[in-house]
Amino acid sequence: MSDQTPKLQLLSPVTVGGQTLRNRVVLAPLTRARCTSTTDPFDPVNATPNDLLVEHYAQRASGGLLVTEATAVSEMGWGWRNAPKICTPEQVAGWKRVTEAVHEKGGVIYIQLWHGGRQTHSSFHPSTGKIFAPSAIACPNAAVKTIDGESVKAEVPTEMTLQDIQDTIQEFVTAARLSKEAGFDGVELHSGNGYLIDTFFQSSTNKRTDEYGGSIDNRCRFLKDVVEAIIADGSYPSERIAFHISPQGNYGDMGSNDNFDQFVRIAKIMNPLGLAYLNMQDGLGFGFHEKDKIVTCADIRKVWDGPIIGNIGLTRDVAEGMIRSGAVDMCSWGRLYMSNPDLVERFTNNWPLAPEAPYQDWWRTDGAEGYNTYPTYTPE
Repeated sequence: MSDQTPKLQLLSPVTVGGQTLRNRVVLAPLTRARCTSTTDPFDPVNATPNDLLVEHYAQRASGGLLVTEATAVSEMGWGWRNAPKICTPEQVAGWKRVTEAVHEKGGVIYIQLWHGGRQTHSSFHPSTGKIFAPSAIACPNAAVKTIDGESVKAEVPTEMTLQDIQDTIQEFVTAARLSKEAGFDGVELHSGNGYLIDTFFQSSTNKRTDEYGGSIDNRCRFLKDVVEAIIADGSYPSERIAFHISPQGNYGDMGSNDNFDQFVRIAKIMNPLGLAYLNMQDGLGFGFHEKDKIVTCADIRKVWDGPIIGNIGLTRDVAEGMIRSGAVDMCSWGRLYMSNPDLVERFTNNWPLAPEAPYQDWWRTDGAEGYNTYPTYTPE
């Protein structure tokens, strides 16, 4: 072990939401699609956490904070085969087994609440036959998958009415309440990667002329209303609610020429609420739309007083530098944490890292292989 390694700030405690996290290493949310049925491993309507998820998160519980994969708040928000929801008593019970396993190992775990918006497909929403977005603009260059796994051209979404917006806000509130029942320490709202909240933010996807569109401040309103509604409901205080942004990402055909001003403004508007943290994809590892200048965590730090998590393509030493600079308080890893379940121990002891999990392991639905089968490091 290096004499200098234990002095890494990355491995030092930090307080988030009134809880002391034992280090600043965060498991990033990834869509892993392992909610398979016990009778049919490809049952497309199964969205309940199972033994695989319990084991997966428990394996990685030495991190300071675990953030779950994106979890749909409703049928309308669901759009990824075998991805989880938190809507039913069975799903709550499944997630409760996950949180208990993590807590037994001294870990802290937040659930990422998700509405897929225009990146879903109507086959996932038999009760309405629709997909929702702030404006009726399809992903122009993207394909989506049906509930049967077929890749098809993205559909034109239905522009949400004001009632639709209020109903969806309530879906997030209900999901937060169920998350508390399942034992999660907090919730992170997925507000990036071209999903519903992100499409409210960006001028390329939000052409509304009411109070949820037009100005930069109006385009922030949906997220703010969701957060304030969760606080008012009482399931979580503001300090246990977080959100996730991806200002430079082009996933889902995203990107706008005013993104720098938009995302800095989002942070400034949300700052007075005293939230748990802001989780930001700072790097370009998830694509770059090239329509505006890059937004960095250092830019966000100028208007955000709370904790910041930096993400995308980081090494241990780069993460350490970002923390020491004051730009971020924590750093998160996705595929690297998948293939290194003992990532904290490897960072601590200067042990070699296994290569990042390949993309096909990220979302495959065929059980433990490539999900729970990555070994921990054994020193010679």
